[in-house]
Amino acid sequence: MIPKDPVMLLSFLNLKLRDYYKSAEAMYEDLDLDRSEIEEKLAAIGYNYDKEKNQFV
Repeated sequence: MIPKDPVMLLSFLNLKLRDYYKSAEAMYEDLDLDRSEIEEKLAAIGYNYDKEKNQFV
């Protein structure tokens, strides 16, 4: 289960990206997450995925 709160979600996803996944695509697939839903929630608080940094910034 992933956090519903956008700020907690940001922290959760960045931790997963840092420690377990080489890309957001791999994370979305492995955790069976809806990419557009996640990215919309984080964009609403001003964060977008940075492929080079492999994190939401």
